[in-house]
Amino acid sequence: MIRILTDSASDILPAEAEQLGVTVIPLNVTLEDSTVLRDGVDMTPTEYYGILAGCHKLPTTSQPSPELFENFFTEAAAAGDEVIGIFLSHELSGTYQCAKLAADMVNADNILFVDSENVCLSEALLVRLAVHLRDSGKNAGQIAAILEHAKEHLHLVAVIDDLKYLRKGGRLPAAVAVAGGMLGIKPLITIKEGKVAMAGKARGLPGAYVALFKKIEELGGINPSFAALAGYTLSTREVAPIQTYLRDNLQQEDLLVRQIGCVIGTHAGPGAFGLAFFDKDLVLDL
Repeated sequence: MIRILTDSASDILPAEAEQLGVTVIPLNVTLEDSTVLRDGVDMTPTEYYGILAGCHKLPTTSQPSPELFENFFTEAAAAGDEVIGIFLSHELSGTYQCAKLAADMVNADNILFVDSENVCLSEALLVRLAVHLRDSGKNAGQIAAILEHAKEHLHLVAVIDDLKYLRKGGRLPAAVAVAGGMLGIKPLITIKEGKVAMAGKARGLPGAYVALFKKIEELGGINPSFAALAGYTLSTREVAPIQTYLRDNLQQEDLLVRQIGCVIGTHAGPGAFGLAFFDKDLVLDL
C-alpha cells in the first residue's frame, strides 16, 4: 500500500484527510500566553482568527516534533507500506528537513520525499493530485516523478489585507511590508522559488480582485483539466468574486473552496484570500 503524508500547512483538515486517505502531521502555533496549539486539531481556524486579531504579540509557528514522523515511518515500515511525503517549501519551514531526519533516525528506506516548494492551497493541490495518482494505480516512483513535474506548473496568488503579519513572522522583508502598507493598498503575494514574493498591488478590494485575475493569466492561466482551489480566512464571501470569475469567464464550475488554517493564517493575517491552480502548460499522462 502507498501511504500519502503531508503537513498541516496544506490546510487539509482531519475530515478531508480521512476522505482522501492521507495522513496530516500538525505544525504548532504558540500563543502569547505560551499555549501550544496543534494546527488543524486543537482549534478551528475561525476560533483562531478571533484570538489572532486580539493578540498584542504575533503567535509563533513551529515545525512538528520529529517523533510524530518517526512513529508514522516505523508503523508504515512494519506494515510493508511505501510512503510519499509532500511538505511545504523548505525555504519557509524546517518541516521537510525534520521529516527526512526522522526517516534517517529509523533507517526507513520506503519513503519518497517531495518538497512542494509551495504552501497552503497549492500544497493541497499537489496532495490531491498524489491521491488521484495513487487511486489510479500509479506506483510510488511514478507518483513522485509526476509530482516533481507538476509542481513546476503550480501557482498560488493571494491578496493580503495587512502585511504586518508576514513582516512580524519574518516571511517578508520589512521594507517590502512598509512599501505595501500604504493607505488603501492591497498587496498580492505569490510563491517564487519556494519563498514568499510580492506579485503586485492594487487599491482597495475591487482593484485587488482585478489584479489577482490578471496575475493568474500572467502565470499561465488556469488549466481546465485540474480543479483550482480557493482559500479564505474569515468568510466564504472573500472568494465569491473568484467563483464568479471562474464561472463566467472560464466556464469552470468545479472550484474547490477551503478555509486557510492557523499556521498559514498567522502569517497571512485575517482578511487574506487566494487561489491555487495548475497552469495551462501542464500536461500529464494520467
